[in-house]
Amino acid sequence: MALKATIYKATVNIADMDRHFYHDAALTLAQHPSETEQRMMLRLLAWICHADERLTFTKGLSADDEPELWQRNDHNGLELWIELGLPDEKRLKKACNQSPHVVLYAYGERAAQVWWQSMQSKTAAYRNLSIRFLNDEQLARLAALANRNMTLQATLQDGTIWLSDAQSSLEIQFAEWQRAGE
Repeated sequence: MALKATIYKATVNIADMDRHFYHDAALTLAQHPSETEQRMMLRLLAWICHADERLTFTKGLSADDEPELWQRNDHNGLELWIELGLPDEKRLKKACNQSPHVVLYAYGERAAQVWWQSMQSKTAAYRNLSIRFLNDEQLARLAALANRNMTLQATLQDGTIWLSDAQSSLEIQFAEWQRAGE
């Protein structure tokens, strides 16, 4: 018998001061049986960072041809492709060819550093690709917020994310390894 996904519900209040975007969302996240809570919470954080009514979770780990999140326009064309992990160059090339904006959230400190050293010169060719890295300490604190029914408040300003629930709060800052257009 196949293992089933674990369902998480997240009610999120977002105040993105940089984009002047304020939004309340009720999200359902399916944690794939092979996915860690850390990775699932990073997916949620990526959604928060790019929050939009049209930004949706995809089949993720269950589909090789889809990112973790994507945003489509009114004509069903891709506007934003969000990837997690340490993909190979072929996958990044595919993403950059299919979407005008691609954001990769890298994690897993030891492996990510090795991956970045080998990929840095290759990813520079993709002008529409941004790469953000979250270190292990911040990822562990983020995962500590995981709860089957979460209520989170998020404030984003000047590259810092303040995320809190009823019991705790944390400050998150990504290392910007590559910015689109630079």
